Amino acid sequence: MLDDSLLDDQHRLTDADPEGLLRAAARAGAQVRATAEVTAELGVRRLLDDRPRAVVMITRPGVASAVAGLVTALLGPRCPVPVVVSDDVPTWVGALDVVLAHTEDPGDVLLAESVDRAARRGARVVLTAEPEGPVAASAAQRALLVPPRVAVPQGFGFARGFATWVTALNAMRLLDVDVQAVADELDREAERCHPVHESFVNPAKALALRVADRTPLLWGLDDVAAAVAAHGANALAAYAGVVSDVAAYPQALTRPVLHRRAVRGTSGADLFADPDDEQDGLVRVLLLAVRRGPQAEFARRVALETLSGADVLDPAEEVGGGDAVCATLLALRFELAALYLGLAAGTLGGPGRYAPAV
Repeated sequence: MLDDSLLDDQHRLTDADPEGLLRAAARAGAQVRATAEVTAELGVRRLLDDRPRAVVMITRPGVASAVAGLVTALLGPRCPVPVVVSDDVPTWVGALDVVLAHTEDPGDVLLAESVDRAARRGARVVLTAEPEGPVAASAAQRALLVPPRVAVPQGFGFARGFATWVTALNAMRLLDVDVQAVADELDREAERCHPVHESFVNPAKALALRVADRTPLLWGLDDVAAAVAAHGANALAAYAGVVSDVAAYPQALTRPVLHRRAVRGTSGADLFADPDDEQDGLVRVLLLAVRRGPQAEFARRVALETLSGADVLDPAEEVGGGDAVCATLLALRFELAALYLGLAAGTLGGPGRYAPAV
């Protein structure tokens, strides 16, 4: 059972979070800032001073797939070079290509073999990983290893991986993201979502309460928002045990039964109905928006015509800074909301079950 009173009691929250997971998530801005410093010291810009034939993103288990999804969406269809996302190095990789890889598992043998193979074929490899273990050994003298400088538990490396890959893509002139602006806004989001702030002014706590006891339908109104939704669903599953549906809104329209449930659940036809007595009330529609412009506004208007009561998460209404800033802010908000929900529901501790997930 959800103990929502725990969310507004800082001392109980601290007791329920002995592993310091909330504090670890709040270090996202510090991770981005430290990663930017490391990559500058290692000379990423010198290594990647020209555009490659192709960019290969290696996604092993963990947050790498979410990082790849977001970065690929930011690049968009107008990216001048092919972008390949794979869990292994393709056979055609050679000296004209760049390989980006991220892992929080220093013993990932398959990734170690991939990095070694790509480096032997002459590809330029940028790897974020722990400085010890088989993965780090595979990069020795042949790949650029970006080690963490801000210690966080496994599962909280999204910001580090994102910062490394964006810095590399900036160097190749494929993206133009202000990494320092991303770090600054993540710090401000961590402050807004600090445990000391009560639910009615804390965006992460408010989001946690909105999805509690519901099945979240995380539908993106643009490609970047859909990528963030995938990361949000992973966080909700990892820390709160909540199963979510993730889709771009046009894709959600192709699933008529679920979409009809969403329409009925957000119609507000009977304000006095008990949502727990209605099957349709068991879903919570969250429309995510990141990109701005006429196309994004049209998609939002179309969605709200049928889902008038849906929650809209649009960080651009709160902050500036562009797509990357808004996307990473929303990703961090989902991480913190998932942790708050997990603590209040007992899946990460909380009343009656002080047992951090392993």
